[in-house]
Order: sequence, then C-alpha cells, then structure tokens
Amino acid sequence: MDGETRGNPFLRGNFAPLRSEDDFNLDLQGALPDGLTGSLYRIGPNPQFDPVERNYHWFGGDGMVHAFEIADGAVRYRNRYVQTPRWQTENAAGRVLYGVMGNPMTTDPSVMGTDSGVANTNIMLHAGRLLALEEGHEPFEVAQGDLAPLGYRPFGGRVTAHPKVDPRTGEMVFIAYADGALPLSEQISWGVAGADGELKLRETFTAPYCSMVHDFALTDRYVVIPVMPLTGDIKRAMRGGPPFAWDPQQDTCLAIIDRALGVASLRWVTVPTGYVFHVMNAWDDDQGLVVDAMRYPQAPFFPLVDGSPGKETSAINIRWRVDLSGLEATVEETVLDDLAGEFPRFDERYAQRPHRHGWFSGQQRRPGDIRGDCLVHLDLQTGARTVWSEEGIGGVAEPVFVPRSSDAPEGDGWILTVLYRLDRGISELVVFEALDLAAGPIARAAAPRRVPFGFHGNFVARI
Repeated sequence: MDGETRGNPFLRGNFAPLRSEDDFNLDLQGALPDGLTGSLYRIGPNPQFDPVERNYHWFGGDGMVHAFEIADGAVRYRNRYVQTPRWQTENAAGRVLYGVMGNPMTTDPSVMGTDSGVANTNIMLHAGRLLALEEGHEPFEVAQGDLAPLGYRPFGGRVTAHPKVDPRTGEMVFIAYADGALPLSEQISWGVAGADGELKLRETFTAPYCSMVHDFALTDRYVVIPVMPLTGDIKRAMRGGPPFAWDPQQDTCLAIIDRALGVASLRWVTVPTGYVFHVMNAWDDDQGLVVDAMRYPQAPFFPLVDGSPGKETSAINIRWRVDLSGLEATVEETVLDDLAGEFPRFDERYAQRPHRHGWFSGQQRRPGDIRGDCLVHLDLQTGARTVWSEEGIGGVAEPVFVPRSSDAPEGDGWILTVLYRLDRGISELVVFEALDLAAGPIARAAAPRRVPFGFHGNFVARI
C-alpha cells in the first residue's frame, strides 16, 4: 500500500511512506556492462504507521532497504523494512509508540527507556556484514540477499551514519555525537573496528556544545570531526523548543585527533560559519591536511533556537586546507565549485589520497532542494563540470561509483543512481559511464512503482 499523508511536507509526494514489501524483476532498457555484477543497496526513512506528531521530521522514519541486484544482464528489486526492536514493538502493537527522533515528550510511557533505533540513514558492507546505520544507535545487521534482520553489532555504544573504511588496513573508523549518559550531551566519541569487525578502540572527549555531527573526515593520520552550530539542547526541548536548532552564536570548528595518539592529541581550529552534512574525501599534506566537503551557510531542515523556521540554503563544494605546523592551527577555505547540490561521492579506492573526480546530486533548477534535479561530475584537475538532466525528473539520488576493475584508473567505471520520475510516478535505476555523463544512461531499469526518497547507498560487488 502507498500511503500519503497531507500536511507535513515529509509525508507528501515521493517522501510519502510506501508500506508494501515487494520483489520485482525490473524492465530493462539498454545494456548492462558485462563487468557490473552485484547489488546496489539504498536506505531511507519509511514510517510503518502514520506519525502522530504534527512536527514529524524526515530523519525520524523507520528504515527501509531497497536492493537492486544486477546479475546475468538483468536487474531484480527487493525492499524490506529494517526490523529493529522499535519496528518490531510498534508492529506488534499496530500503532506508533515512539516519539520522532526519540522525543520523550511524545513517547508512550509503555516503551519509555527502550530501544528507539530506526536504522534509516546509510547501509554499507564491512567484515562481510551488511550494516544499516543511523545517528543514535549501534549498527543493525541485515542479511545480504533476503534482507532479514540479524540484530545489532556491538561497537561499545552508538555509531553515526558515516563510518569510514581505511583502504590500507580494512579498519572501520567511526564517530558518535551526544554520546554521554544524559540526552544531548556535549560528549563525542571516536572508535575503530578491526578488519574482522570487532571493536578495537573507543574514546570520548567533551566538545564546546552539543552539535549534530552527521559525517566526519579521515586521513591516514587524522580524524577530523566538524562541530558546527546545529545545536542540541535537552533543556530547550523540555521547554517545548526544538531539540536541534541552528545557533550561529556558537563557533564553527573542527576537532582534529591524531589516530595514533588518540584524544590526548586533540586540537581545535575555527572555520567559517556553516554546516556540513557530507564530506567527499580528505588526505594529509606537508602542512597538515585537506578536506573536501559540501558546506551550507546555515543548516537546512531545522529551525532557529527560538523555534522560528530556519532559512533554507544550498550546499556547495569547498576545500579546507588545515595548517597544523604552527602552535595554533589555521584553515584556508576555497570554493571548488559553486553549483548547489548534495550527496558527494568519489572513487573510494582513492580514499585518504588526493582525488581528481567527484560526483554529486545537483540542484541546477531548484537550489536548496534536497531532491536534486541533475547529476554532476567534477574534474578537480581541470575544473570542468559536466551536468546531465532530462525532463520529467523529480529527484536524483546519491550517485555511487563502481570501478570497472580493481586496477582501473581513477574514475574508470560506472555511476549508479536512482531517479524519481515525477512524470510517470515511478523510479528507475540508471547506469552511466562515470566519465561521460553527458552521453546519458547506458542502461535503465524501471520499477513498476516509486522508491521513496532516501539518504545513502553503496554497491556490493559479487565476487
């Protein structure tokens, strides 16, 4: 069943919940490359029951996985809810019990203090385990193939949605914000899981204030954590104000930790006021480090501290060069490209190394619209930008790069993304030659219905 609730923008159009779990063979146009075999897993919010809160937020819906399996020249689609303990409890009750994003003011007393994880933001493979992730809980494992629930993986506490896998060691480095005993604390943790998936290290430090830290940067030497003024405040929430709100009176800064020395090496550097949801890549240089990210002048989707609506703004690609050679760390910010967009990706074989190519979901006609209306490739060596779009598109999901082979040159491979076809009310998986977006898709696999807007995904190759 396809449920649309009028009123809240996050429950309308292609944000609206999709309540069915399906298996489809998709209609294919064009030819899939011979070397492209595996599954594109995507994930996003999809509340199983209509939220009772007027202020339902997109970030708070139950997780649903959408899997596009590519094999033998065909594409098969499967979608399943991530059956977290919260999902199972509400499913058994047949109604909403938990407040959105764990809000205790709107949580049923019968479940107060129980697990409220939704596992709705990212999905990735590490140590042979397919992990569904979100901000406030440990990774939740689902089975490759049938997407059956396998339960939480122990990482000593919560893990945010963007762990980084070090290509040199196979280790997974992660962070967690608001990681204290009390809600919305100033505590931030970082940690390491070995290539075998077992926890090796977890440390905690105190930030100047509670910040929503969705993503971070990793180099061979450093962990770089952006602490930016999308602030969390439990006292404000208990007074009826927004739990998270934009407060530009707070400093915008980076916490920099030497991976070998841990939090004892913590240094802070101030950067221009703004907010980063997503980092593209980062690496070390002779003076310190370099971070490429998409920065907003003000965090979107959230109100101001007085509860008034925030200004909807756009993110653009920027680069921070952080000089750590002196007693005081300094930063220089430059604009890499000024086209609005989100969900930056690159050839992840070049993680923690200087990279040339990047891709993102662009906002050419509708700046500030998270849905995207075009697909963009940036050549950071020449400065060239390539944009692809076509009529009828109502959304362009995060692009995912798949290399043609393990030893192919950087950028030699394919870009996979999911388009929402507003003109037809359906979604389709599309495949591009990564360095020739202008030529358009080389293959399209259309679903018989839409795939609701989600957040992130990754490709798992079949070996």
